[in-house]
Amino acid sequence: MQFSQIIGHQEAKQLLLKSVQQNHVAHAQLFLGQEGSANLALALAYATYINCENKQPDDSCGTCGSCVKMNKLVHPDFNFVMPVTTTKSVGKDALSHKFMNEWREFVLASPYQGLNEWMQHIGAENKQGNISKEESRHLVKLVSLKAFEGSYKIVVIWLPELMHPSAANALLKLLEEPPAQTLFLLVSQSAEKLLATITSRTQIMQVRNFTEQEVVAYLQQQYNADATTANQVAQLAEGSLNAAAKLTKEISSDYFVFFTEWMRHCYSYKFGELVDMGDKFQTLGRENQKNFLLYALNLFRKVMLYGVDQGLISFLPPAELNFVQKFSKVITGNNAGQLAEELNQAHYHIERNANPKMVFVDSSLQIAGYLRNS
Repeated sequence: MQFSQIIGHQEAKQLLLKSVQQNHVAHAQLFLGQEGSANLALALAYATYINCENKQPDDSCGTCGSCVKMNKLVHPDFNFVMPVTTTKSVGKDALSHKFMNEWREFVLASPYQGLNEWMQHIGAENKQGNISKEESRHLVKLVSLKAFEGSYKIVVIWLPELMHPSAANALLKLLEEPPAQTLFLLVSQSAEKLLATITSRTQIMQVRNFTEQEVVAYLQQQYNADATTANQVAQLAEGSLNAAAKLTKEISSDYFVFFTEWMRHCYSYKFGELVDMGDKFQTLGRENQKNFLLYALNLFRKVMLYGVDQGLISFLPPAELNFVQKFSKVITGNNAGQLAEELNQAHYHIERNANPKMVFVDSSLQIAGYLRNS
């Protein structure tokens, strides 16, 4: 993977590039970010740049022998350790190297996926994945070998927080006495679950979530999503490209149009129209119903923030910004908490299979009263 393939994150890219260019590459680095962030993608791009034979100022060349192999995840000096478990194809001694074909397919499809998707990909069914103590023996043997082709032997450990205690202690020993020309890139979502002694021996790269603009750009590039869908998904995804990819497949209606119509009828006390909207809401399907209510909550939050300080709203499409500006006049300290709680309750009941139309109509009546209580 190359840095150019990662949306945004220019600040992180520059730090990583400079560490190589100034020959300050730490032997153990921790890429820390939430699921769906760019932590694995940045680690892959960094590893590719390190062993690139024709480094450019802002990226790896992408065409040298090392880059070609790294981008296919088949470089002999590029190794992975990840949580695994026994499956139908690997009935015993589940170790990372036995799942490399599946891992390549998984990562090349998208480096923003999470543990649940990985477990499904390898056919783990309901089993939990971990990095076993047997894996640590294989890792020690692996790093004892010299690099075959590149400047460094690189080991990417994905989700090291899922290490068996024995494996974690073996890794700690390797970090304390690192083999020559060997780099450990740990890609974690929960640093607090790692041994403090491991964290203290790594150079930490905090990887922020994607911004809404970056999520929109990703969806338009990767999924050819139209602007309306991309913007609605971005508001729900909370900076996770993994969540954004799932939501893109689930969303099937224009939430913004439905929401503005809903609020207009609530404010005008048009109860006949609200009952009709309840029929439409029921046809959305449960996942769309839940996503719509989350979208409504998110938009309410932005309305409240706009009322406090317009500068707190960094990005909204013109139509939504116009709505937020107008709607903020009827959202006050008197009703903001009540409105948010009502939407939360509606989402709670939909999750628990309550009748969608009844939930929608009941919430509409409550919201109508709260809006008049501004």
